[in-house]
Amino acid sequence: MGDLPKGDISASTLHTNMLQQVFGSRASEYLLHSYQRSFNGFVAKLTMEEKKKLSGIEGVVSVFPNGKKQLHTTRSWDFMGFPQKVKRTTTESDIIIGMLDTGIWPESASFSDEGFGPQPSKWKGTCQTSSNFTCNNKIIGARYYRTDGKLGPTDIKSPRDSLGHGTHTASTAAGRMVRGASLLGLGSGAARGGVPSARIAVYKICWHDGCPDADILAAFDDAIADGVDIISLSVGGYDPYDYFEDSIAIGAFHSMKNGILTSNSAGNTGPDPATITNFSPWSLSVAASTIDRKFVTKVKLGNNKVYEGVSVNTFEMDDMYPIIYGGDAPNTTGGYDSSYSRYCYEDSLDKSLVDGKIVLCDWLTSGKAAIAAGAVGTVMQDGGYSDSAYIYALPASYLDPRDGGKVHHYLNSTSKPMAIIQKSVEVKDELAPFVVSFSSRGPNPITSDILKPDLTAPGVDILAAWTEASSVTGKEGDTRVVPYSIISGTSMSCPHASAAAAYIKSFHPTWSPAAIKSALMTTAARMSVKTNTDMEFAYGAGHIDPVKAVHPGLIYDAGEANYVNFLCGQGYSTKHLRLITGDKSTCSATMNGTVWDLNYPSFTISTKSGVTVTRIFTRTVTNVGSAVSTYKAILAVPSGLSVKVEPSVLSFKSLGQKKTFTMTVGTAVDKGVISGSLVWDDGIHQVRSPIVAFVSS
Repeated sequence: MGDLPKGDISASTLHTNMLQQVFGSRASEYLLHSYQRSFNGFVAKLTMEEKKKLSGIEGVVSVFPNGKKQLHTTRSWDFMGFPQKVKRTTTESDIIIGMLDTGIWPESASFSDEGFGPQPSKWKGTCQTSSNFTCNNKIIGARYYRTDGKLGPTDIKSPRDSLGHGTHTASTAAGRMVRGASLLGLGSGAARGGVPSARIAVYKICWHDGCPDADILAAFDDAIADGVDIISLSVGGYDPYDYFEDSIAIGAFHSMKNGILTSNSAGNTGPDPATITNFSPWSLSVAASTIDRKFVTKVKLGNNKVYEGVSVNTFEMDDMYPIIYGGDAPNTTGGYDSSYSRYCYEDSLDKSLVDGKIVLCDWLTSGKAAIAAGAVGTVMQDGGYSDSAYIYALPASYLDPRDGGKVHHYLNSTSKPMAIIQKSVEVKDELAPFVVSFSSRGPNPITSDILKPDLTAPGVDILAAWTEASSVTGKEGDTRVVPYSIISGTSMSCPHASAAAAYIKSFHPTWSPAAIKSALMTTAARMSVKTNTDMEFAYGAGHIDPVKAVHPGLIYDAGEANYVNFLCGQGYSTKHLRLITGDKSTCSATMNGTVWDLNYPSFTISTKSGVTVTRIFTRTVTNVGSAVSTYKAILAVPSGLSVKVEPSVLSFKSLGQKKTFTMTVGTAVDKGVISGSLVWDDGIHQVRSPIVAFVSS
């Protein structure tokens, strides 16, 4: 996975030659795909023994299985303080966002090219116009990938989106303004992306069965060569991998080398610690937080009691229906008893008892079993998290255990229990923003002294464009086909950050990926620790603020050499580095930086409980604010931390001037997390970085 081969030999020839050392003359039969536009690598069919043999060949950095990543889902922009009429540049229409996702629904009004000029001259991509798919001056390019050729019955062999996820993320990032958008009346208003004048390049890497690593790398290879400015990737793995055994980290490294920032979703496996799966230091890792709107769904019983749950329910029941407890309707002929049916597990419900009724379940389910049993609705209750709402293929509401218990008590108090599930309504969430429970948390599972996630952005109940190739849920029995839908996930927060990065790029076209990332992190808004008890491991530097990020004052810049220095300090060999970088990088006494020397916009220390440690961080900031300016270090230092900054005053005489400082941090953490901050303040700009110390396991 290094640079492309030098000289006359082509990448595909080099790859075939390598495979000949394993397979002999039959090598070409096993080569599936060569990456040969932006970096060096290939996909091949191998047994475990063949993998071991290939791994030992000169020139091979790593060999890893073609696993599958998972997908991570407009008022949000206004909530962020980023209105439609915010100051914009005329060059926004030259910015190209590469969307690596499930494809796109090109007929959506969000992707109209009315009023758009021709595509930017720097664009080198193409449009695969199969299955009636065409591009325009908004969607300027589209490709699809499936290296193994295995498509499901509902997959569309084109860049067209049959799942909805890619359409949703693309319109969140760069969709046109569309007034009167809603999900069947819910979330009604104007839908728009963060950079509505930007262009979209589509790279379909995800299908009904996931997102193969081989296709992720193929898309990175093309997107870099095609000329995109930002890569948005709302996809991630199940487990953490070493940086160069993870397709997303590898692709993001090469995009960084080529001046392209990769914006990644943090993951949806929170709130447990160290669940984040996209955490490479050269990419932007985005957590998901709430906006000040949520959807609630009321359940009214036959005794006129009303209980409020959460869901995105577009159905309107015309009358009350009988309601039955799942535990009282076991499918005994199928071998199930009440211990299964109470949770409404698949096939556990007796159709003759449930048909035509609302079913009460002691678990948050997909509703599939209730539909299969003929239920007209479902009320679910358990002690799980209820800070985000989901869409179901039938009327549904999710109650907390207290209210669910009251519904259960009512069922046992009358011979003919009745209920109605009402259509959802919007209410104001006074606690917003806070990081939602499903959002994956830090600390960084590979490099614990680099803070991850980097920041948070809106990712809950986001209205955006949707595919019309399937229903709202894509589940059997759901006949609702809509142009806009409401979903939640770090998949939804990622394109908010991608758009913010594109917005900065339109003002500062020469800024590096690290500079853009620094601007976003150091201007992020502080979050409440009362509603975010995981603190920086939930929200990183804070809540994204695109307007402030355009004028950060100072930036912490970094490039390939900085990351190579970091990787040397992490134990990578000179051989591996040269293959990765394609140059003569060498790990030596001068190229062997500690993690604390990486020019990152945050400061992190991991330690053992009760052990006193001192760390010295070296950082360099670049002046991008006022030409003549003086910044003073302002520290917020809680008990348990000692911090000293030298020098404590930085004076600049010109734009682009750099200044280096050191920060010495001492701590003895007994348990949990201690956090403070460093702010460089010139009276106009406040350049804030979190300081985090924690006990590592």
